[in-house]
Amino acid sequence: MRRQRQSVRQSLASIVLGFELIVMFLAALVAFGLKVLPAPVALGGGAAICVAILVALAGLRYRWGIIAGWVLQGVIVATGILVPIMFIIGALFAGMWVYSMVAGGRIDREKAAAAQLGDETHGS
Repeated sequence: MRRQRQSVRQSLASIVLGFELIVMFLAALVAFGLKVLPAPVALGGGAAICVAILVALAGLRYRWGIIAGWVLQGVIVATGILVPIMFIIGALFAGMWVYSMVAGGRIDREKAAAAQLGDETHGS
């Protein structure tokens, strides 16, 4: 059985979420170090977001994984309420996410159209 190839959209989304995983781990440590929240809340909340990112990463081949990625972008920007620099970092990642969805989707559509055109010319 042959494994289905990952789309460009999924590949780009997994890169963005992978880097967000690292950033959110470090952001949880910053929140803990700055004592903006009690230690269990800062570290537990950071761990919860990291687990949510891992779940979204695993589900990127499904529609719910993409939706979870969109929701996580909002959650990550919202962490700026606690650590203000996260507004900027979250906005940068949200921008990369939007680009991944738009450009990746366009590339996937173009590849599918080219493959279909190739099949039509070889099939006759």
